[in-house]
Amino acid sequence: MSVVIDITGLPEEHVVFSPSPLAELGAALHALSEPAHHPGLHGWTTTTLAALEPDLAGRLAEADILWRSTRSDVLLPGGPRPGATLAEELDTVDRMDDERYVRAALEINCGGDYCEGGPSPLTDEGARRRALERAAARGPGQLDFVRHLLADPPAVRAWIRRLLEDCDQAFFADTWQRVRGQLAADARHKTELLRRRGLAEALAAVSPAVALEEDGRERRVVVDKLARGRTTAVDPAVGPGLTLVPTAFGWPHLLVLHAPGWRPVVEYPAVSRELRAGPGSVELMQRRLDALAHPVRARLCRSLARAPYTTGELADALGITAPEVSRHLKVLREAGLLTTRRQGRYVQHRLDVAVVARLGSDFLEAVLR
Repeated sequence: MSVVIDITGLPEEHVVFSPSPLAELGAALHALSEPAHHPGLHGWTTTTLAALEPDLAGRLAEADILWRSTRSDVLLPGGPRPGATLAEELDTVDRMDDERYVRAALEINCGGDYCEGGPSPLTDEGARRRALERAAARGPGQLDFVRHLLADPPAVRAWIRRLLEDCDQAFFADTWQRVRGQLAADARHKTELLRRRGLAEALAAVSPAVALEEDGRERRVVVDKLARGRTTAVDPAVGPGLTLVPTAFGWPHLLVLHAPGWRPVVEYPAVSRELRAGPGSVELMQRRLDALAHPVRARLCRSLARAPYTTGELADALGITAPEVSRHLKVLREAGLLTTRRQGRYVQHRLDVAVVARLGSDFLEAVLR
């Protein structure tokens, strides 16, 4: 599964790497709502939540439908490039008409009809009903929030802007001051890679889950996710362009704004090379989990985790034939879970404990991309 962005005919100067204060605030708000997704931010989330005034904490809880499960598109840059300041990006959001704003705010990515666009909940009864049902599933406070948004969009839009400005004053301005240099440096590095070595290498540096595919004259950016989607970066209605936004608060998420009528945006974690050295693809992660799920292979792993063994030794230990052991070892080896070495005329196998130990974080990264 993947999200595909058609970039056929897109000049590379329209591929923009740039930090976004609005997107980073959205990532920070999500981390505050779902701290379990972001164990590396435990200190920051704990300190920030403890310092919130009760009124601000209550308002954040009321509006968290915009960022808890997924991030609403109004919290990602909507112009040709992100603004230099949060106020500038909020001004861009303010220029949206009510129908576009409400549809973008409430048509969060878990909706099956996300890629289809569809009518605004302000004008279509079916869309309104779906928006209310999704809100109700998240709690009475979220349902009240959506009801108010649908009843009086201008008033609630102004309320949301004030809420984000209050977050900026309470904690985000200091946070942004600390991380923006890192994010700007990451964007400059990717831009230089794009200029000197081409888009394929720049995308490879973004994440192992992002790749350039070329088929004849067609070119597309493919983002490996547990979701399907398709959009274009050459929509004449919105102008050509693809925006890639580094985030210090986003890992393990890899977000793709791919709604119809929007310039596509990829928000990627600006993390160290060590954190990026994960499974690379959802397919490999699934293959590893499948390999470990078989009861015979689980018993093999129990032995191979303790010491290296030959095929014959494993067959004797498990009471099965050597050819059967070889078949199971092949599955584990193809999943990248074994190391093999030759000792004289014997071939010894051992479980790669570091890879298996990392499966927990790899699985988390894959499902939360």
